[in-house]
Amino acid sequence: MRENDHMIREQVQNRGIVSPSVLRAMQVVPRDKFVPSDYRRFAYEDGPVPIGYEQTLSQPYIVAYMTEALELSRNERVLEIGTGSGYQSAVLSNIAAEVFSIEIIRPLAERAQKVLRGLHYDNIQIKVGDGYDGWPEMAPFDAIILTAAPPREVPWPLVDQLKDNGRIVAPIGEHRQKLVILEKQGNRLEKRVLLSVRFVPMTGIVQRKKNDDRNTHRHPFRNGNSLR
Repeated sequence: MRENDHMIREQVQNRGIVSPSVLRAMQVVPRDKFVPSDYRRFAYEDGPVPIGYEQTLSQPYIVAYMTEALELSRNERVLEIGTGSGYQSAVLSNIAAEVFSIEIIRPLAERAQKVLRGLHYDNIQIKVGDGYDGWPEMAPFDAIILTAAPPREVPWPLVDQLKDNGRIVAPIGEHRQKLVILEKQGNRLEKRVLLSVRFVPMTGIVQRKKNDDRNTHRHPFRNGNSLR
């Protein structure tokens, strides 16, 4: 598709995305199929696209950047917090072995599942629920990606469900957000700040817990665990 080719060349490759697997995944996933019909004409533009329920589909560069940062291999299992339109799930599924995605807004989850099934993405499982608790019965995961921003830190249940040497990519913050990558090494988390971003807030339990510092300090991870 000409629009998709232009998007990848101008918005993704020209901004430094070089991973062959990421570029190939974005080449084969039809972005316009994941956008509501009223906004489909904006599917390939350089910006987020509304998908309803005050949620958005991230701009192509951010999808590519976050996917590349995970450094996925073909045999890995990924947990996604925030299915949204299902586009990020589809991109991940073209690289990883399995994708498990959680969406708190039922109509979005149902719509994404319908689109993904129609496009024959058979290695994606979606459930409706609060991403704070992750998906313990499917854990552990090689990588975790958050497409909504917790206000202060990545929820510890997600960290617990990450394999040793696993990676988490997530936006953190309320008003001024930073995209971070966390690497789990034994009982330590190594953190790197990648860039400034703007994501919709993570909702549900995480909002009720954001002022409860006790949930942070009880966790057993040693130095390097602060995500603020």
